[in-house]
Amino acid sequence: MKKIIIGIHGLKNKPAKQISEKWWKSSILDGLQRYGSEIQDFQFELVYWADLEYENPLDPKITDPDDPLYIENPYVPSSYISNPEATKDIKKKLFNKIENGLDKLFLKNSNIGGIEKIVDTTLKHMFMDLDAYYNGHCKVKKDLVARSAFRKRLADILKKHRNKQILLIGHSMGSIIAYDTLTQDIPKFKIDTFITIGSPLGFSLIIKKILLEQNKEINPEAKADTPDNIISDWFNFADLDDKITMNYNLANDFLFSKRKVKPVDIIINNHYEYKGEKNPHKAYGYMQNEKFAEVIEMFLKKKTSYFSKFLEKIKR
Repeated sequence: MKKIIIGIHGLKNKPAKQISEKWWKSSILDGLQRYGSEIQDFQFELVYWADLEYENPLDPKITDPDDPLYIENPYVPSSYISNPEATKDIKKKLFNKIENGLDKLFLKNSNIGGIEKIVDTTLKHMFMDLDAYYNGHCKVKKDLVARSAFRKRLADILKKHRNKQILLIGHSMGSIIAYDTLTQDIPKFKIDTFITIGSPLGFSLIIKKILLEQNKEINPEAKADTPDNIISDWFNFADLDDKITMNYNLANDFLFSKRKVKPVDIIINNHYEYKGEKNPHKAYGYMQNEKFAEVIEMFLKKKTSYFSKFLEKIKR
């Protein structure tokens, strides 16, 4: 069976689809090369929804940083020198305590009130695309409900490749769109592997929204469903310096599926840097990482029992 990797981008405006698609694939190839893989090509397609929210795409030809179409963080080949990943045990313990506190705060009951309204208002100002997804219409295609339109883009591309073995990558808000599409729009459509990078899916308010949609009881111990249409694995990559992934531990928030799949959390260092400025949330840096590349190679080579082998390597 032929294989394809499909990606879906996250928040904010992006370069045009052709450019973004090229940069995503280049980043994955960078990671494979760094990992020492012999793979030099594969089929890739990017699910692009920025044009539903923004009139014009970001333009790599614009050099004025004050221009709204200037690209602050373009694709650049990774330049970091491979070395053992630095541990962040202290930060993990801190984030675990914060997550437990937020779960107790947000998951007390099914009502949306008090601090949640404040957080919702903050999200509206900081992440307008996310607010549109949950609450409104597309800013460009104003007749379309944003949530349905974003998910339709992904569902259509997945269906187009229905006869292939699919690895789906969701970055940032793209991971929310991907999760909702798999669970609600095409629950019987099967994909082989799901990868989330820089994902906010573990954030307590997002979990609450998911639980409400799944008609589950709301309490601090409640867990959301893992999509049953993921055949092999769900890998969640997070950098603890990425503010979007503060609730990095998705394994605590999702149940095993009927196929015995749930998120496997993998902490990495996202080394993306441009003009001396680091951005640990950038998709390119996640995809250039060797651990990410290992999963990609195992999918493309279709190694048997790679899930157990991968876990053993992570433990070592």
